Amino acid sequence: MTEMWDVAVVGAGPAGAAAALRVLRLDPAARVLLVDAATFPRDKTCGDGIAAGVFDLLAALGLPDLARLGAAVPRLHVRSPWGAVVDRSCARPNRVVPRAVLDHALVSACLERGARVRRQRVRRIEVRRDHVVLDGDTAARTVVGADGANSVVRRSLGVPSRPRSTAVAVRGYTTQDPVVPDALHIAFAEGRRPAYAWSFPLAGGGANVGYGIFDGTAPTSRDELLAGLATHLPGQDLDPATVRGHRLPLSTGARAQPDGRVLLAGDAAALVNPLTGEGIFDAVASGVLAGQAALCGAAAGAVHRAALRRCFGRHHRHTAALSRLMRSPRFVHAAVLAAARDQRVFDTVVEVGLERGTAAPRVLAAIGAAFVGPARGVAPRPRRHRPLEPATT
Repeated sequence: MTEMWDVAVVGAGPAGAAAALRVLRLDPAARVLLVDAATFPRDKTCGDGIAAGVFDLLAALGLPDLARLGAAVPRLHVRSPWGAVVDRSCARPNRVVPRAVLDHALVSACLERGARVRRQRVRRIEVRRDHVVLDGDTAARTVVGADGANSVVRRSLGVPSRPRSTAVAVRGYTTQDPVVPDALHIAFAEGRRPAYAWSFPLAGGGANVGYGIFDGTAPTSRDELLAGLATHLPGQDLDPATVRGHRLPLSTGARAQPDGRVLLAGDAAALVNPLTGEGIFDAVASGVLAGQAALCGAAAGAVHRAALRRCFGRHHRHTAALSRLMRSPRFVHAAVLAAARDQRVFDTVVEVGLERGTAAPRVLAAIGAAFVGPARGVAPRPRRHRPLEPATT
């Protein structure tokens, strides 16, 4: 006999857990099933940087204490491709929380609030008139697909399995001190494809270190990514067991949320910031919206699509335009200079890159002035620097 649930959530990461928690906050009696192929706690390839705004969203879901999971990191330290540096305190501190810790806490909260959690790799989805069936034996009135970049749920809706606009990154952990203490450190690379290296401090010592290329149109090998990391953050002694790569579906690509009883959230919905690769804020926010829409039955898809547009529409338009500009090392250099000169520009850059901010005209004007003006006090552009060439696999 087929089990019937009010909502089944496929994927128990931040997007899926947020969806389940939102359903239960709106209707504590709802029968919610959270399905994931992994057993928690489990590692997840990520930079582990969590924006301050994520904890606001989690607090609204009834989880005000999760900020304690990671030490506050008050500053952001960014180096441009041509050597300019901005080092400022953020309006509110961000945090670094390993995904093994964050995701386990979220799944535990789902269990405490009445959700059932099942270890299962969903392989088949059948959409029927008044419900959806998973793997032939589990039915739900609504399904939320939060199963990541290679989402089975997304494929069931006819959306291509690999979004056209992607980034690729590699990360590892080191016991060495972070490159810049008490700061999220980002070092932009100069080359034909936008890229940066990062070093984020962990509570208790060590750092999450990685390198990402924000143009997945050309094949990129693991060796190329590790070479980029070695070039821009030399001397990092990574634990080989923790070095992992990941592909990120960027929000500049096509996003689909059709009508009906199947919803998408997080990476499955191609909601990753194209400027920074940040995906946790988008995951939790879209998960909350999916949880709200999941209680709308057959109208859920239309409700969720409209809510995503209201929440992210302007932000996506701004980040899409800025991501094209960031292909120019000179533009990135100008943005860093402008942020170093003006706290308001810096705050806007943080909001656009880590949450869902937009770039006001005065901010763009400040970057434009830095773009055409002299780079006083900054090392000149290196003339013989050879950017990494794309490698085929």
